[in-house]
Amino acid sequence: MAADDPPLSAKARFLSRPGAYAHRPSRVDVIETTLSFVFLAGPRVFKLKKPLISSVFDFSSVAKRETNCRAEAALNARLAEGVYFGVVPLTRGPGGLAIGGEGEAVDWLVVMRRLPASRMLDRTIPAGRVTSGEVAALGERLAAFYATAERPPASPSLYLERYARHIAEARALLREPVVADERAPFALALARLEARLAADRPLLETRARGGVLVDGHGDLRPEHVCLTDPIVVFDCLEFSDDLRIVDPFDEIAYLGLECRRLGAPAIGPMIEAAVTTRLGDRVSPRLVRLYMAARALLRARQCLAHLSSRRRRRARAWRPLTRTYLAIAMEALADT
Repeated sequence: MAADDPPLSAKARFLSRPGAYAHRPSRVDVIETTLSFVFLAGPRVFKLKKPLISSVFDFSSVAKRETNCRAEAALNARLAEGVYFGVVPLTRGPGGLAIGGEGEAVDWLVVMRRLPASRMLDRTIPAGRVTSGEVAALGERLAAFYATAERPPASPSLYLERYARHIAEARALLREPVVADERAPFALALARLEARLAADRPLLETRARGGVLVDGHGDLRPEHVCLTDPIVVFDCLEFSDDLRIVDPFDEIAYLGLECRRLGAPAIGPMIEAAVTTRLGDRVSPRLVRLYMAARALLRARQCLAHLSSRRRRRARAWRPLTRTYLAIAMEALADT
């Protein structure tokens, strides 16, 4: 960021005002996530990326954020047709900041159609408002996506290296004092996951060599599924091509894990059955359990990372959520 560029706080304040938008919404609701600010402006949504950098993404410059915004809009068109309108510059001119103005671009925004919050899967499950027909439609939607998704060449060693990296990051986090209460159960779960990964290495290598890995969604959770007609699956993991290369049954296990946590354990197996039928690809239940355990431990690590961060948002919620994920991981790793 140049020395005279508006700070993130100034951009967020501007975008929080109804007068910033040409369509003049009556109000603007703001949601802050780890990576972005999301502005719910009437029928439209505008997303502003934070100028962050990590081992897997780099949003540190305006140009890099523009590239990422364009990738997000393009990749999400695969499962969310008509939802992403594209990107628009946040400009600065003589009159100050503007959306799509004539001045220089000081940032970029992803623009979306606003989806009905009441139809999000993470809300309909706790409310008991998910029908078997909707689950079947979601299964068919995902099955069709995986059947036609790109299948980039995948190295078995690099695929397995991803799991080793996650475990190493988890062990580093466990050295933080704030996670002391969860250290023993998490360390035990990690040890069991490592043992299972070693035992099931041939299964994982076979999947990687067999050409079944796809350029998938990358972050398939209930909060990214909207049960409209047609069903929309949005907010894919756009910033890392490597992390989007997945086994379809790994993503389904992830969705099943989160649905189970919300109280709907039958959804995952139903979607798995639909994808199995469409792809003609039947995987070992043991491998599905491994995928679920690895995802559960990754989510547990993310919960603990919130506890060790400076802001500690929702601190009271992270510990019980961590324990829930650990319990699911241990059950999935049990020898049956």
